Amino acid sequence: MAIRVLLVDDQPLLRTGFRMILEAEQDLAVVGEAGDGLQALDQVRALQPDVVLMDIRMPRMDGVEATRQITGPGRDGPAKVLVLTTFDLDEYVVEALRAGASGFLLKDAPAHELVQAIRVVAAGEALLAPSITRRLLDKYATHLPSGEEPVPDTLHTLTDREVEVLKLVARGLSNAEIAADLFVSETTVKTHVGHVLTKLGLRDRVQAAVYAYESGLVRPGAQ
Repeated sequence: MAIRVLLVDDQPLLRTGFRMILEAEQDLAVVGEAGDGLQALDQVRALQPDVVLMDIRMPRMDGVEATRQITGPGRDGPAKVLVLTTFDLDEYVVEALRAGASGFLLKDAPAHELVQAIRVVAAGEALLAPSITRRLLDKYATHLPSGEEPVPDTLHTLTDREVEVLKLVARGLSNAEIAADLFVSETTVKTHVGHVLTKLGLRDRVQAAVYAYESGLVRPGAQ
């Protein structure tokens, strides 16, 4: 089955370019287009795409709010959102990740990167390396809690080892690096990561990294 993609951007020429790239791939199908966030919500409901390629700055409703509504609680099998941005360190990207986006990609990325990004997100994986997420969060640390807030109750559902793993995910380590750091197998790390995501109600490693910062478990700039 082909991956169903919805293109959301207020520039028709960009949508046309993306469509040409994606329709050249046998496993990708562009099922619709939208020029703003409100249209995107209607199209998601009508077309049930697997992945939404989402611009951030659009009229009527921006990509952050559209992402929040598409991926929010109570959605039955929600579409994955891949955010498109002009700048790699964009404050809106942080908000989009917090809203539920599975990752972000630069608009000037090579065609093969765009195609691969959609496949990765459709498979339920986070597109960005946690190290990139950390760089974003460090840059916009002023948007995050100061550390004086109480620890969320959900954090107490994790075992000590799961907390260790969550910290390392937020600091940009891969499963292999975490395994080496904790002297366990990579399979064991994958199991711990899965438990963390399930217990905290998170979709992927990107949201896990955001959660670790927002809960105060990891402080911006900490090593």
